[in-house]
Amino acid sequence: MIISASRRTDIPSYYSEWFYNRIKEGYVCVRNPMNIHQISKIDLSPDVVDGIVFWTKNPIPMIDRVSELEKYTYYFQFTLNAYGKDVEPNVPSKSDFIIPAFQKLSSIIGKDRVVWRYDPIFINEHYTIDYHKKFFQALCTKLSKYTEKCTVSFVDLYRNTARNTKPLNIRTLTNDEVLELMSFFISAAKEQGIYIDTCAEEYDLSSLGISHACCIDKQRLERLGNYMLNIGKDKNQRGVCGCIESIDIGMYNTCKNGCAYCYANYNSSLASRNHSLHNPNSPLIYGEIGDNEKVSIRKVRSNVDFQMRLI
Repeated sequence: MIISASRRTDIPSYYSEWFYNRIKEGYVCVRNPMNIHQISKIDLSPDVVDGIVFWTKNPIPMIDRVSELEKYTYYFQFTLNAYGKDVEPNVPSKSDFIIPAFQKLSSIIGKDRVVWRYDPIFINEHYTIDYHKKFFQALCTKLSKYTEKCTVSFVDLYRNTARNTKPLNIRTLTNDEVLELMSFFISAAKEQGIYIDTCAEEYDLSSLGISHACCIDKQRLERLGNYMLNIGKDKNQRGVCGCIESIDIGMYNTCKNGCAYCYANYNSSLASRNHSLHNPNSPLIYGEIGDNEKVSIRKVRSNVDFQMRLI
């Protein structure tokens, strides 16, 4: 079993104490996003957890305790992009905090455990193509010793995303603009020894030598864990997504980053309310289990192919 922590919220930034408590206790409870009264209890023992993928814009609250993860195979998907407080209001200063945090995290756990994400890309009057080129090149220089690759994606204007980004007057890029920008990115990244792939993009960039990413990556986990995994593609993700199956332990509307482009927060007021109900000692990421709520034990198992491992 692979744990995703989490596509739905920034656990390292806002729920790191809770997460460390959960692995200490050996289990976590997760509400079904489609029916919040259905609760699953999930074993977090190293015997069944084959890997953990963290998604974050700010791992600072988690960094000093990463030694507590020594029994697990894990890596970070670390988003570090071009935007300021107008887009990501609660993400700390990139130059003062986030870039140094990226470098520190990588120095502690190794650059193969820190995947840089530059996403989602959009443009407007301020965040122009030239702006992205300049910022990306500067980041490549600062991160070249601390990561192997950069995964990029372009903004998807879901209904909530379109509404929340309306004040920014953003627009998606044309095919020609995508090719121009990605050609530059490849050159800048290659110069610093970083390779690029894309996350669930419909754009065909094969002519540039860019392939689709596997953000929850079977090959990376196998390399880090020194094992072979008998596990398939995640059928719950989009067709162009290369991720393998995982269980997400986060919840929507719980992240306080406040990013305008976020698909996981439908309502910032609701996210703040839910976060206020967070108890780091609860098995749930926010709130408590009600007396009349039923908790079902989810059947999980290791997907390590022990026969292949022996070979």
